[in-house]
Amino acid sequence: MSLQSNKDFLQHNHWYAVRVSYSRELFLKAILDKEKIENFIPMRYGYIVKNGKRMRRLLPAIHNLVFIHSTRKRIDALKDTLEGSMPIRFIMDREYSRPVIIPDEQMRSFILVAGTYDEAILYVESAELHLVKGQKVRITAGVFEGVIGEFVRIRHDRRVVVNIEGVMAIATTYIHPSLVEPIVEL
Repeated sequence: MSLQSNKDFLQHNHWYAVRVSYSRELFLKAILDKEKIENFIPMRYGYIVKNGKRMRRLLPAIHNLVFIHSTRKRIDALKDTLEGSMPIRFIMDREYSRPVIIPDEQMRSFILVAGTYDEAILYVESAELHLVKGQKVRITAGVFEGVIGEFVRIRHDRRVVVNIEGVMAIATTYIHPSLVEPIVEL
């Protein structure tokens, strides 16, 4: 990477996946919201027991994972500020030894699927998907309209999977084939 492109890389907003320790992702979200830094934590409904009562609450679907949309420079400054109280670690691209950058379009599709909080949505480790390859499609109607991913069979259902390489993947609920259109790559 040239010096100029490295400088541009540090000064433009990108989506990064970061890990925090001890399930403090909501604490980090509060800090990011206060700093007006766009962020996303995949959530789902779950049950907790409080004062002997079982309560349904919105909880992080994947502990310790936060997606941040900002400049690398700003995230590094935040990391330095919080280092003593809450270590933040980028999820790294092992091939290039730098943080994974998630394309905006891919993150948009991921947020569209994860933002529904549907209990039938599957969160899948990226490693589990290396065995499965499907047709690249766009969902044309319904709750997930506009989502781009791969049409695959998982757990006996056809689903569209949005894979964030090296981080994780999310699979929609059952999608009828009439609701998808193939994307032809040139």
